[in-house]
Amino acid sequence: MKRIETICVQGGYTPKNGEPRQIPIVQSTTFKYDTSSDMAKLFDLEASGYFYTRLQNPTNDSVAAKIAQLEGGTAAMLTSSGQAANFYAVFNIANAGDHVVSTSTIYGGTFNLFSVTMRKMGIEFTFISPASTREEIQAAIRPNTKAIFAETIANPALTMFDIELFADVAHKNGVPIIVDNTFATPVHCRPIEWGADIVTHSTTKYMDGHGAAVGGAIVDAGRFDWMAHADKFAGLCTPDDSYHGVTYAERFGKEGAFITKCTAQLMRDFGSIQSPQNAFLLNLGLESLHVRMARHAENGLKVARFLSESDKISWVVYPELEGDANYALAKKYCPNGTCGVVSFGVKGGRAAAEEFMKNLKLIAIETHVADARSCCLHPASATHRQMTDEELYAAGVSPDLVRLSCGIENAQDLIDDIKQALERL
Repeated sequence: MKRIETICVQGGYTPKNGEPRQIPIVQSTTFKYDTSSDMAKLFDLEASGYFYTRLQNPTNDSVAAKIAQLEGGTAAMLTSSGQAANFYAVFNIANAGDHVVSTSTIYGGTFNLFSVTMRKMGIEFTFISPASTREEIQAAIRPNTKAIFAETIANPALTMFDIELFADVAHKNGVPIIVDNTFATPVHCRPIEWGADIVTHSTTKYMDGHGAAVGGAIVDAGRFDWMAHADKFAGLCTPDDSYHGVTYAERFGKEGAFITKCTAQLMRDFGSIQSPQNAFLLNLGLESLHVRMARHAENGLKVARFLSESDKISWVVYPELEGDANYALAKKYCPNGTCGVVSFGVKGGRAAAEEFMKNLKLIAIETHVADARSCCLHPASATHRQMTDEELYAAGVSPDLVRLSCGIENAQDLIDDIKQALERL
């Protein structure tokens, strides 16, 4: 197997003699065929090819293939955003009347998707701590539980997810585990190697890395035996009347059933596609992902150490920081570094946090994270503002929390900017 650095640069696409060295942008909605029977084979999933970009596009498929290689999966697809990726990943196997277990310390937008929007669709969610014991995880699982969902490194709580523990409990109950790997990226953690069945990404973040293109991705590990639990996953294991009666798990096996159903059924009906242009930009970001992630993690640790020594900071959370509650899990799952995001509290509470951010000159206030340029956010006023105080604390978000995303600038310049902003409080 090629090493991760080589896959970042050359994975997913190998040009033939005389073909473009860079992935071509196939900016076309449709594709021509000589006969209707040729196209019919595509609609019946009896042949591979392209007929409409809402379902598949060569540019998108090449980039998805690279992400699948990076994560060690068997199939992948791109979506219009990370939010769409998480929605599709769950809705592909959970319907009205079903139940999903999720850790509570997930991104505010995902929490709202689960706790409000998907609840309106008849899917119930139970939120548990990522620090739950084996017994607590087991107690949350019901006969109609269809998945366990979590983030490798939670946004913005920065708790580490014990993938191996949760996966073991899930699999003993015939349930797949879905892991959002946005913050760690496959450069620093490959959840499939620890037991994850489905991996999702907001490619808008580190994968793109330059604030250029919104997008998402879903990767299937290709290992979960859907047919062994056919009564639980009827959508994959019985004929799909809306798509020519195909039974995905029989036709495409463990390696391709999940992504094929997600494409042929959900992408067909919801249409949350990533444009070929955005996929092209995403690929440019992927080519330097391995180089950037090393600097992000290096800067994050240096900034976290500086903050931990400041008398104007009440607390600091960063998984690689010595003494952090997640330090042991970080060393287990991300031995070469975690990410560039640091969460901390400014003495003086919410007002002091907002004043500190206003004083920053180099680091920008943005509703963004995991970018080449450093930025910061006050989640309680922005991404998590729809949550109650009780929900905020359950998600690991206190009112004074500042989420600082360290970019790839010089670490000392970032520290100097933070220092002057704190001195002006």
